[in-house]
Amino acid sequence: MRTALASVLCLVALQTGCSDDLTWRAVDRMIAANYPDVPFISTDSLAERLSTPTAPRPVLLDARSPEEYAVSHLPGARRVDPSADAYPALDTLASDTPIVVYCSVGYRSAGVAQALRAQGFTAVANLKGSIFRWANEGRPVYREGAQVSTVHPYDATWGRLLADSLRAPLSSETHVQ
Repeated sequence: MRTALASVLCLVALQTGCSDDLTWRAVDRMIAANYPDVPFISTDSLAERLSTPTAPRPVLLDARSPEEYAVSHLPGARRVDPSADAYPALDTLASDTPIVVYCSVGYRSAGVAQALRAQGFTAVANLKGSIFRWANEGRPVYREGAQVSTVHPYDATWGRLLADSLRAPLSSETHVQ
């Protein structure tokens, strides 16, 4: 019941044009209600880890569609299918390898993080606010190794959480189903 209520409140916040702060709080609560055992890492903490040469660099996993990933992604991120049951490309990683998973706002990536934890990975975290929050804070995103200034908005509803100036146009070729 709690997870359904959190989901409804999140959608209401998105649809009614609540403040960004209130909407993000609703999104964060929805994710926490549906994935209570998945730890998260803040965008500030991830940025610090990525910029500190002595810190172990986490494996970055992008849990969005190929179309979303093609528009932009975090530096060095590998795309994974959020609906997959297993991730054989990660079989060579030690179970304590630091892994950070992200998507648009953090919901799909929380599911992937939960699945990875169930498969024995012990240092997995979900990026709180995911690529939308990361880009909204002015952090770099990349396409084919070059820094770019747009992010795929997922759809018209969820895309409201992404700054207008960052939102890549939705077209029939880039729309996510």
